[in-house]
Amino acid sequence: MTLTKPTVFSEIESVIKSLNTETISRERKTVLQPLTDYIQSKVSENKEIRINFICTHNSRRSHLSQVWGQTMANYFNIKNVFCYSGGTESTALFPVVAETLQNSGFQIKTISKNENPIYSIKYADNEHPIIGFSKKLDDDFNPKSEFVAIMTCSQADGGCPFIAGAEKRIPITFEDPKVFDNTPQQAAKYKERSLQIATELFYIFSQINS
Repeated sequence: MTLTKPTVFSEIESVIKSLNTETISRERKTVLQPLTDYIQSKVSENKEIRINFICTHNSRRSHLSQVWGQTMANYFNIKNVFCYSGGTESTALFPVVAETLQNSGFQIKTISKNENPIYSIKYADNEHPIIGFSKKLDDDFNPKSEFVAIMTCSQADGGCPFIAGAEKRIPITFEDPKVFDNTPQQAAKYKERSLQIATELFYIFSQINS
């Protein structure tokens, strides 16, 4: 598809331009295809696209997916895309996730400091910030119907067989960077997972004909 002038922050644009979709295996592209098809069908019907990325704790992978999904939709000028995230339980957005996104050029402010902090995550000057905090998948902040549920971890995928209101449920699971918490590899592994998610969502949205 033809790109218009990107409206994301320049540092984020640089990260996006460095992504290499050739690192995505043929098998993985098969896993990603159902989400591509869902988005394309909504675009073709001129309908709103609601994507709820779901993980057990809504603390790491689901937030990275929500933020990069919304950013890629904007980058490729795909209109009426609304990305959300939720968990089978509520905990807190892990601070290293916010740091990882900030290092990629996102402007992040802490709106509320408590056991479950609320963050404003901006990817562009003129776009509404993403509000990041941990919440259950059926929280009032999230859509109640006409959305696709993307299961970003196998635990949530296996432990939550029914997602109320979801039109479709698609497992696109990622390895949990949590296993590297408080190790020398922590920062590198969170960056690696963030860039994998960014690359795959770039690939998905790059396939959409608007």
